[in-house]
Amino acid sequence: MIACLRPLSALCLAGLLVACSSSPSSNLGELPRTPQASVEQMLQKAGTSQSEDAQLLRLSAADLAAKQGNTQRAESILGQVDLQLLKPAQQIYASTLKAELALARNDAKAALDALAHPSLERLGELPVEQQARTQLARANALEKDGQLLAAARERVFIAPLLSGDESQRNQDHIWRLVSSLPAEPAPTAADADLAGWLSLAQVAKTVGTLKQQQDAIDNWLAQHPNHPAAQQLPKALADLRALSSKPLEKIALLLPQEGQLASVSRALRDGFLAAHYQAQQAGEQPPQIQLYDSARLTSLDDFYRQAKADGVQLVIGPLEKNLVTQLGNRDQLPITTLALNYADPGAKNPAQLFQFGLAAEDEAREVARRAWADGMRSAVALVPKGEWGNRVLDAFRQSWQAAGGNFLGAEQIDQPVDMAGQVARLMQVNGTSRRQDVDFIFLAATPQQAQQIKPTLAYQYAGDVPVYATSHLFSGSMSAAQYRDLDGIRFCETPWLLDANDPLRQQVNSQWPQAGGSLGRLYAMGVDAFRLAPRLDQLKALPDSRVEGLSGNLSLNASQRIERQLPWAQFSNGQVQRLPESNIE
Repeated sequence: MIACLRPLSALCLAGLLVACSSSPSSNLGELPRTPQASVEQMLQKAGTSQSEDAQLLRLSAADLAAKQGNTQRAESILGQVDLQLLKPAQQIYASTLKAELALARNDAKAALDALAHPSLERLGELPVEQQARTQLARANALEKDGQLLAAARERVFIAPLLSGDESQRNQDHIWRLVSSLPAEPAPTAADADLAGWLSLAQVAKTVGTLKQQQDAIDNWLAQHPNHPAAQQLPKALADLRALSSKPLEKIALLLPQEGQLASVSRALRDGFLAAHYQAQQAGEQPPQIQLYDSARLTSLDDFYRQAKADGVQLVIGPLEKNLVTQLGNRDQLPITTLALNYADPGAKNPAQLFQFGLAAEDEAREVARRAWADGMRSAVALVPKGEWGNRVLDAFRQSWQAAGGNFLGAEQIDQPVDMAGQVARLMQVNGTSRRQDVDFIFLAATPQQAQQIKPTLAYQYAGDVPVYATSHLFSGSMSAAQYRDLDGIRFCETPWLLDANDPLRQQVNSQWPQAGGSLGRLYAMGVDAFRLAPRLDQLKALPDSRVEGLSGNLSLNASQRIERQLPWAQFSNGQVQRLPESNIE
């Protein structure tokens, strides 16, 4: 039987060198075609073939090994292929495979280098299948190299070559690329399709109500009826259309009405209801709100059964950490829930659970983002001693180093009497000199601690080092004289406390004056919980979109946690001065 099979394999190998269905020019050469033969058989045949045939056999063997997932072997075989002995079509084939293998090991630069081979100038003469394969490899390499706009442009160019599921996947990929881009200058007229994609992304990112967003997208479709996205809508936008047919009519607000968290709960509730009332005043038809007391819960299962019986479509809450952790450990929830706290990091986090809070880690990451955007590259940190300070420091350090920043060290503030020594150690003070490699100090501190920082820095010959801080140093209620001790410190803060002229804040302040101080952040969070409620599915469908809230610019991360990007201010002559927005996302 084995003997009978050998001639067949020989025939298959012979078929390897048969031309593809295209009719290339005489000097372009023929593309190899993988036969019904194993990698070993092709390599064995290559060992006894003439030079050009041997190269083609090795090239096909490398391609087959790659398709089988054995990239290491594929690279080894491809390394034996001499491109100089191949004709242009075969060189393109080999360069494409080389790029694909480089991408498999996450080396975008090597992939782009492979696709810079001179033979690629003749790619347009090859069959459509090869053109699409090569250009997809280039698009993937550009994306991995961080050149997102160029990757989108490449995929837009490829689109007419694709059909069926492959075309839909490409459309969805274009959408992911353009929707992750910041506002871009309009491309040239030659890139009309790309310009259309970019304008659609900007339209979709404006997350108003679901109806407003859908109307904006429909308007774009009406203006661009012949655009590829209009003819084949990306899945994310198709999903949005499905959402518009399911309006949110009833919300459960699950908060403790007594106990240690009662004052926090009242601020959240009052902010939430104030936003609901504002929507009514504006002529909208906001969902009905039903209040439930989480302090009196016998079990979460009983609550969800009751809420379901009451017709609730969305739960806002709970606030209590232990209850949120219980939800996070479940496989699924009966009703979509926006918790107002965070589950433990190791929780399962069911698909129906979203989490929102005033996480200090958000602010630490915001400091890293802003300082990098301002041109800072080397940082030290001053944070409180204890678990909270550790969390904030870890979040800052991880975000800072991920951006490419240099982290030089930290001190944990404990007793005020020790601060001078801690700053001296951090800044390596020696006599009247100090280290010169620090661009800025990251500070997380209370108002009282922060008041000591600037004088201490001046005493330790470091008064000129910029300080970037979280909002915790700002109470909203200190005097101008007290703020002078903080002059020059930059800090991130909620829009609520930085914009005293916001109509909703003014309305809330008139009824609850305490909303103008540090409690204002909780009122703002309550407002934003209301604004997020009908938009959770939007944010999930369009992961790069944002909601402009009063606790920050809100987005949804992959773990379904709401993240806040905050505006910035600086203390100047005892006053809080709003800083312009950074142009780096």
